[in-house]
Amino acid sequence: MPLYLLATLDTKGGEARYLRDELARLGVAVTLVDVGALGEPQLEGDIDRAAVFAAAGASVKEIAARRDRGEAVTRATEGARALVRDHFERGLVSGVIAMGGSAGTTIGTAAMRALPLGVPKLMVSTLASGEVRHYVGDKDILMLNSVVDIAGLNRITKSVLSSAARAMAGMLLLPRGADAETSGKPLIAATMFGVTTPCIEEARRVLEASGYEVLVFHATGSGGKAMESLIADGLIAGVLDITTTELADELVGGFLTAGPERLTAAGQRGVPQVVSVGATDMVNFHGPESVPARFGGRKFYQHNPAVTLMRTTAEECRRIGADIGAKLAAATGPAAIYFPRRGVSAIDRAGAAFDDPEARGALLSGLRETAAGVEIVELDQHINDPEFAGVAARRLIELMQSSRQKAN
Repeated sequence: MPLYLLATLDTKGGEARYLRDELARLGVAVTLVDVGALGEPQLEGDIDRAAVFAAAGASVKEIAARRDRGEAVTRATEGARALVRDHFERGLVSGVIAMGGSAGTTIGTAAMRALPLGVPKLMVSTLASGEVRHYVGDKDILMLNSVVDIAGLNRITKSVLSSAARAMAGMLLLPRGADAETSGKPLIAATMFGVTTPCIEEARRVLEASGYEVLVFHATGSGGKAMESLIADGLIAGVLDITTTELADELVGGFLTAGPERLTAAGQRGVPQVVSVGATDMVNFHGPESVPARFGGRKFYQHNPAVTLMRTTAEECRRIGADIGAKLAAATGPAAIYFPRRGVSAIDRAGAAFDDPEARGALLSGLRETAAGVEIVELDQHINDPEFAGVAARRLIELMQSSRQKAN
């Protein structure tokens, strides 16, 4: 299968030719895709721009006539994403490489995000040294800084494009190590924060001893999104969602939200899940200066110079609990909620900075309000107690086994 090389051939024709030739020299078959619109192509693509825009239900001639760059980039993004995904599903694509500035990066990474994990993806971008979360999302995209603008061939652009070609050739042509091959064990997704680490370490031990492979996601917003994506792709057999703190940031206004769709993919696919309320006692900000003025007078904990935690109030906890309960009540597969009465994080326990029995009670009340028909198990333990982790992990195993038996 060929590698798809995406480039705006009206502005990056020479650079695309150089990268294509470098890849060919290394033994990589390349399909050149023109995602430009407004100018005349400097180089003919193997897949022309008309096909790209048609995949978005648009006419490239009409868009070019309007000379609206924003519309052109938007439609090219939609078309590239749809075309690459369709061609991948038809067995025509081995990976995607692209180059560009803001427009090329938007178009190229959109196509890359349409592909599953494990498919090689490399973006040579003028934006790669800045904030790239918007472009990478929850996929394994390699971002390579172009250092200078991709505007002509010179000793810098040639060096960077040559490095990109060699990196992509390595991903495509070199054999994977034995450890990179799939184990065949069912995959479990688990969520963790620093303040719930002991719980997940013990739960992982129990699950691995029972023959499962555990993927641990750091609940920092991007981690939750990545987990939801893998569940939606059908790769996950069970979910141990111990650390639902991203919902606190979403509902209260912190920096580590995973969006309103967090805690929905497993329910929609019917994947067995055991859920808890780990780290919902906190909302995350950066340094103290990053905390919005509206939160003046609240209880804070300085986790480190770059992380400021704010204690959730009883009313906020009730809302968080209600959100969790409602999402699990809507699940199409088996689900259970495990609630630790003695604290939901390392700093929410007797005598610790965020100890607040009233807020924990409100969190439980919120769950009960909306989790109709969902099993709620209250344990007189702290979330990081080994007993709590073991019980939750074993319950997930039971739900998965029962689900498989019903399916058979």
